[in-house]
Amino acid sequence: MSQAERLQSIKNSLPEHVTLVAVSKTKPVEDLMVAYQAGQRVFGENKAQEMTAKWSEMPEDIQWHMIGHLQSNKVKYIAPYVALIHGVDRPELLDEIEKQAKKNHRVIDCLLQVHIAQESTKFGWDPEELALWATADRLGAYSHVRIKGLMGMATFTSDEQQIAQEFTNLKSVYDQLCKVHTHWDTLSMGMSQDYVLAISCGSTMVRIGSSIFGDRNY
Repeated sequence: MSQAERLQSIKNSLPEHVTLVAVSKTKPVEDLMVAYQAGQRVFGENKAQEMTAKWSEMPEDIQWHMIGHLQSNKVKYIAPYVALIHGVDRPELLDEIEKQAKKNHRVIDCLLQVHIAQESTKFGWDPEELALWATADRLGAYSHVRIKGLMGMATFTSDEQQIAQEFTNLKSVYDQLCKVHTHWDTLSMGMSQDYVLAISCGSTMVRIGSSIFGDRNY
């Protein structure tokens, strides 16, 4: 099956309300253009400089999503064009996004990353801390950042019951916060190995890389 056929097969399997982010990190522009020609317009990268290099070479109608752990000093590279930052895992990063968005006369859409996995290597807010922080009207201080919802990554395990529990926990936090932030509409969870399960648990955005582009180049 070709890359374009794999992409189309995944798109056909997704419910209408679920957005596909094609995770193109480490892949050359030629591979991304195959997906682009097949109709894909949302791409996800995890390194600011790599994403910026691709942005400068590729068509202007692409939505670029920063899906990786973002260092504050890299925000300036992506602030002029990024469509959505998935991994906002601390207030200091939000402050920097606000600052750089203002400089670029933009409002940047973001997701707050919640730590749901049983792995210390993954980033994100503690769910209880986030619930307190996000309901205390802290978000009202930002005029150049627009929070759209939450993002989370499940534990890398073959135990589907555990993954489903982690996704369900994140959906519960999301539902709770949506009562306060009624404009939220995005719950980003699910990757190549678990996106079907994520959708069944309430995901509205999935980040799929290897199932479209094949194994990553390192």
